[in-house]
Amino acid sequence: MVRGKIQIKMIENTTSRQVTFSKRRKGLFKKAHELSVLCDAQVAAIIFSQKGRVYDFASSDIQKMIKRHAEHKREYFVAESHPIEQYVQGLKKEMITMVEKIEMLEVHNRKLMGQSLASCSMKELNDIATQIEKSLHIVRSRKVREKNKSTEGKKLKCDERDLKDERFRLCGRVGERPMGMPSGSKEREDVETDLVIGFPKSRP
Repeated sequence: MVRGKIQIKMIENTTSRQVTFSKRRKGLFKKAHELSVLCDAQVAAIIFSQKGRVYDFASSDIQKMIKRHAEHKREYFVAESHPIEQYVQGLKKEMITMVEKIEMLEVHNRKLMGQSLASCSMKELNDIATQIEKSLHIVRSRKVREKNKSTEGKKLKCDERDLKDERFRLCGRVGERPMGMPSGSKEREDVETDLVIGFPKSRP
């Protein structure tokens, strides 16, 4: 005969509920004992009844097991929160480093502008002067290149304009040639010359 599936819900009858509690509690402790023996595991179970009574089972000293459990939970929560704390501390250090770099750059820029030089040593002043000279050299070189580009551009435009003027001038000269004058670089005269070899023929 197939046993029907028991629906898990609170037993309404008080007596039946107490009987079921007693049976299930003993069965749970029996299973816990079997687990500890078969698997060589430390097992503990604590049950609080509806009336507040405490029932417990432990394969060893239950106080030591509870203490061990508490220590394990504390270590677990510390381990879980430790990466977050490390991340936050890393962000703080990175922010402090960036602020220090910004302050150093601001001080350096003020010195390059000729400000806050009273605290500079002779070496620092020489370094600042060298850097300024290098910067000026770069700026001057850039200016020369830009000026040469501008001059070359203007020269090309002048040459282009001169070529256009020369073309218009040549076209004007071609247009002033007398009508009927054949084209060419030299004027030619048509001369009819007959070269006859032998006796001359009588003309009709």
